Amino acid sequence: MATPPHLASQLAVNVLDAHSLLAAFGVFGVAVVLFAETGLLIGFFLPGDSLLFTAGLLCTGAADRGLHLALGPLLVAAAFGALAGSQCGFLIGRKAGGALLARTRSAKLREGAHRAEELLDRYGHAKAIVLARFVPVVRTVLNPMAGALGVPARTFTLWQVIGGLLWSVGLTMGGYALGSSIPNVDRYLLPVIALIVLVSLIPLATEVLRSRRAAKESP
Repeated sequence: MATPPHLASQLAVNVLDAHSLLAAFGVFGVAVVLFAETGLLIGFFLPGDSLLFTAGLLCTGAADRGLHLALGPLLVAAAFGALAGSQCGFLIGRKAGGALLARTRSAKLREGAHRAEELLDRYGHAKAIVLARFVPVVRTVLNPMAGALGVPARTFTLWQVIGGLLWSVGLTMGGYALGSSIPNVDRYLLPVIALIVLVSLIPLATEVLRSRRAAKESP
């Protein structure tokens, strides 16, 4: 018996490709992917940055690939996935402590956990929670790390909501603005996504340089 076309597209989805995810699952897929990337350690490899930017671009119809998303539902789905996932990761860390991260065999996750702990120690809870949103892998592991290290739930919730909205809505609207202002922008989609990922690392790089400069100037 032949497989229905919509089911076949979902079975053949490439979870590392933003357009493939959006074509298969639409706005619902955005919420699920962001929840998994920010709330579940197994989601550290998912393309959150490029997914948000590409989804915003597709809302304008600029990318002529037979797929168009509605901006309002997309923003709601993105915010929900990012905020609910982060809170879930925090609760997992609070309940399970550091056991899950300690047992992982992934060198990338262990490195991310080390960087997340450094962020919390160096910049304090508020700044670290916001900055981590813009760094792949670190945004996955910081949430359970914050729970395991005893960050107050009220503090974590406040700053993860602020950081989560800046990240999810900001990248989505960035893609939407670019698609609305530049004709045929889909021809340059891959370079633009690479640039967005690099730009997302600027806040962390700025803070690292500032911290090193302050350490050199201190007696």
